[in-house]
Amino acid sequence: MTARLLGAARLVMLAASAALAAADAHAACPIQLAVYGETKSGAEIDFTPTGTSATITNSFRMILDNNTVLDGIAMWTEGSASRPHGSLMYKCPTGDVTGEELAACTVWEGVIYSEDEKGGVGLLPAEGVDAPKSLIFPDLGPSLQMSAAYGPAGFSNVPWDVFTLKGCQE
Repeated sequence: MTARLLGAARLVMLAASAALAAADAHAACPIQLAVYGETKSGAEIDFTPTGTSATITNSFRMILDNNTVLDGIAMWTEGSASRPHGSLMYKCPTGDVTGEELAACTVWEGVIYSEDEKGGVGLLPAEGVDAPKSLIFPDLGPSLQMSAAYGPAGFSNVPWDVFTLKGCQE
């Protein structure tokens, strides 16, 4: 009987160790590999490494229903109140585009906020920093609902403003 209890205790310890390792791996995910989800609509955000851009600090894409994909970037503003200014774009032209063309395909713009495990609100971190628990895109839903991406040719489930960390890409 003692051997059985010892075996069961080892199994419990192994399961606890595996859960702790998974939690540590989840917490140690750098923002450039983070995957976030929004529960109401099922929308996801997948971050990707930005590369060598001098102005773009974060790159990501938002995947909505009906395989609608929005391209996202964040650029930190300069000055005493610098902030990560985010933009989501839908079907933007590539190559040498004008400011007017870029404005026409931008479906959301604003500061991207983050929330940590303790409920503290901050700003979207730059690449190389651990991914925060949640991201907040103020007024995302209403902006997307007014965009060309919404409707019969695009998505129909409007996401809310808060996305929660789901995992880390390999």
